[in-house]
Amino acid sequence: MPRWIPLAFIAGFFAVLCFHQPMAGLLHAYAIVPFAPYGTTAVPPLGVPQWLSASFWGGVWGIVMLWVFTRCHVTTGLWWKSVLFGGIALTLVALFIVFPLKGRGLNLAGFPIGFLVNGAWGMGIWVFARCFGLWRVSPRST
Repeated sequence: MPRWIPLAFIAGFFAVLCFHQPMAGLLHAYAIVPFAPYGTTAVPPLGVPQWLSASFWGGVWGIVMLWVFTRCHVTTGLWWKSVLFGGIALTLVALFIVFPLKGRGLNLAGFPIGFLVNGAWGMGIWVFARCFGLWRVSPRST
């Protein structure tokens, strides 16, 4: 397995814990969202806590984002492009695929909140990817 894959997963995993969930906490503190961060409610089908499920999927999206950025030769403006990727791509997938599959329906009014929370994840993965040296490691090189 190429070196960048587990590092991208770890960067995405930690981005959820250190950026995504704190942003959800800020929104909760200001009564913008009703749910608190770091939820411990079991998520089907495995029954893992919400924070662990979100972190796992953050890791998967970390791999996807790094792969897309590498394939599209994104080399400048990485911090704001990471925020936009998280804010737009992850939110659209949540709104149009994940929520309907979970029976929550389509609610486009949730886009601004999703953009803030997932954009924070994007900023987090940029921070951790830089810490891990992932912007210098190309999937093509391994």
